[in-house]
Order: sequence, then C-alpha cells, then structure tokens
Amino acid sequence: MLQAISDFIWTYILLAVLVGCGLYFTIRTKFVQFRLLGDMFRLLGESAFGGKKGKHINSLQAFAVSIATRVGTGNLAGVATAIVLGGPGAVFWMWLIAIIGSATAFVESTLAQLYKRHSTDSFIGGPAYYILHGLHCKWMAKLFAVLLIITFGLSYNSIQSNTICGAMDEAFGFGPMLVGCFLTAISLLIVFGGIQRVAKVSSVIVPIMAIGYFILALYVVIANAKLMPEIFRIIISDAFGFHQVAAGGIGATMLYGVKRGLFSNEAGEGSAPNVAATAAVSHPVKQGLIQALGVFTDTLLVCSCTAFIILVSGLYNSTELNGIRLTQNALQSEVGPLGIYFVAIAILLFAFSSIIGNYYYGEANIRFLSNRPWVLTIYRLCSGGVMVIFGALASLDVVWNLGDVCMALLTACNLVAILLLGKYAFRLLDDYMRQKREGKNPTFHQSTLPEIKDDVECW
Repeated sequence: MLQAISDFIWTYILLAVLVGCGLYFTIRTKFVQFRLLGDMFRLLGESAFGGKKGKHINSLQAFAVSIATRVGTGNLAGVATAIVLGGPGAVFWMWLIAIIGSATAFVESTLAQLYKRHSTDSFIGGPAYYILHGLHCKWMAKLFAVLLIITFGLSYNSIQSNTICGAMDEAFGFGPMLVGCFLTAISLLIVFGGIQRVAKVSSVIVPIMAIGYFILALYVVIANAKLMPEIFRIIISDAFGFHQVAAGGIGATMLYGVKRGLFSNEAGEGSAPNVAATAAVSHPVKQGLIQALGVFTDTLLVCSCTAFIILVSGLYNSTELNGIRLTQNALQSEVGPLGIYFVAIAILLFAFSSIIGNYYYGEANIRFLSNRPWVLTIYRLCSGGVMVIFGALASLDVVWNLGDVCMALLTACNLVAILLLGKYAFRLLDDYMRQKREGKNPTFHQSTLPEIKDDVECW
C-alpha cells in the first residue's frame, strides 16, 4: 500500500515539479551553482579559519550538520537500492537532480537566512519560518513543521537505524535489538545536548568519515581504471537506452534515480534550511552558496563513489542483494574481507550523524510549534528512542516506503513556498554580486528590501 502511494505521488506529481523548479531556479539565478562555485569554496574556507565565535553557529558548522544528514544511508544504501530497482542509469538521474537541485538548495537556504529569528543559544529558522513571516500563512507553516518532524525526526531516523542494523548483522552478526538499544542510548545522550552538541559532534565525524570513504573508493576506481569508460557507457546507455524505452523501463530508471537522489542530497526538501538559518553570516547569500555546495559534495562525490564500487563489482545484477548489503559485498569483492567491515563502520558513523542531524531539524520545528518543555522532551524520546528501535526491528521495504511518502509530501509543501518567495533570493543574489563588483565584503541590511523589513528580524 505504501509502495503504491509513493509511486503515484512521485510518478504523477512530484517528479516533474521537482525537476521543473530546479531548472527554473537555475535559469533565474543565471546558473549560480556553476558561476559562483569558487565563492562556495572560498566562503567555506573563511568560515573554517575565521568564523564567528561564541554562542552562534558558524557557516562551517552549519554546513557540517547539513552534510551529516545528507551523507548517510542515502549514499551507501540508497544508491544501491536505486541501481537494483532502476538499473545503472539511475545514477545519471541522481547526478542530474543534484546539478539542477543545487540551485534550489541555494534559494531555500538563502530564504532561511533572510527570515531567521533570534533564539536562546543560536539563530533559528527554516521553511516554517519563511512561510509564516514571508507568506504570512500560518496554517501552511504549521503543516510544514508537522511534516518535517514526521519525516526527519521520526521516519528518516528509522531508515538510518535499519541500515546500521543491516550492516552490523552482515559484518559482525550483531542482532538488531542489540544494535538498536546501543544506538538509542547514544542518540538520546547527544540529542538532549541541543544544537551546540550536534554541531560539535558533526563537525568532527563528518570530515573523517567522508574523507576515509572517498579514499577507499578512489583506490577501487584507480585499481579498475581500465573499466571506467565502460562503466560510464553503461550508466549513460541505461539512462537513455532504447531497450529501456521499448520495455517501458526508462520511467523506473528516472523515478528511482530522482527519488534516491533527493533522499540523499535533500535539495528542495526543506531540511537543510533549518540548519542554514543558524549560521552567523554577513549576507544571506553566503550561506545559500555554502549549502548549495553541500548538494555537490553529497551526490557528485560520495554517491558516485558508491555507484562506481557497485558497478565495478558487477554484483548489481544479483537478485539476492539490496541496500547496504549490496554495497558491503561489492566493496568486499574489490578489497577483500576488509571491505564488508569497513562499510559497517562507515555506515555506523554516516547514519548515526544523520540521526542526530535529523533530530535537530525536527527540534527546530518543535520549537516553532510549541515552547512547552515537555513537548520537546517527548519528541526527543520518540526521535532518538522509539523510532530508532522501530527502524532496527522493521523490514527494509517498510522503512523506505514510509520515508518516500513523507519525503514527497514535505518536498511539495516547501517547493510551493520557495516558488512564491524566490524573487527575494534573486534580489539578494543581485545585491551580493553588486557589492562584490564594488570590491566590498558583501553585507546585508533589511533596508535593502524595504517592502519586507517588518518581516525580517536579524538584519
């Protein structure tokens, strides 16, 4: 039932809208994801060595938390699922949705910065806030907040837990209940520490795990360099091949590539803006650019690593392997028994960082809906406890289908909002570029957009 609902929403509604919005934002921002790629790296570097201190989150920490939720199950298990269900051509559609989706990510994160509010230990914001203060639509803001809490704080955490348990069982034979209880205990310890603890943990774990996985994947690619032209041929031909068209399979290839690409990079989903809003920057566009870079990092780098490992191994045609077990066995076939253990440890770090990052997205929206401490406490127990245990014990199909339905509804709500508010992101980008041409370090003041100055609090 969940599978049928998910496929209907994605096939007939969201697929065209998501791609259409990405193309629209790409054109309206004059291909910002390409022409300002250098600025993205420069701003991230400046934040690493000269970011603001004190209670505020800097750009690098906000980037790390958003990457923590992006880089996880979607990169190791989601890519494998997309290839099994959609064929190797699904990888091409993952790449495409990342390239055009980075413009969408720029717009939503810039808007999150524009409409952010002051909070006790950092700034706070996200789609619920720009819907309320930008569109002045309270019911829609509350709807988005509820959908995000259900999707990230609850549903996605079950997917992460399920994947960790599968990997640990495959590598070490640890039972799901044992692993689930361990994850629950550690998750609750961290989530009760708030965004500061989440940011500190993510900024340490994410670079280490991403670099380690990339190095191992690079070794596999170099060792099989002679096969890479054939791998690219398989990806492209499968994405557009005549045999897929004749069999009606190109729709499935595109569908699973886009679905798993969005689950991984989250562009347009409305998740990353929640943490993008927490960063202390001098101009909203700066954080928009940094978050756009996160989409490239996730899909074009980490997802591609997994795809190449699986395709080089040739195991993607197996009918017995799926999800994280396929990735483990593919890596094992290339580097020996070490591979299956490495992926188990990697997915533990990847997915665990996603659990705590997902939790924070939900917390930001719990605070939007209610200031009652007991509400937040119940959410923390459900997000870090109940859903982690549920994911450990549920089947792979149940947690993924539930996640797909929640993701579709959440994304549709956010896309409507950013389409209506996108004009302000375009004007902010023009202001940023004007100041750059004048040799200034771009800064923003609410007087730049006088018609909405009463809706803007932190500028």
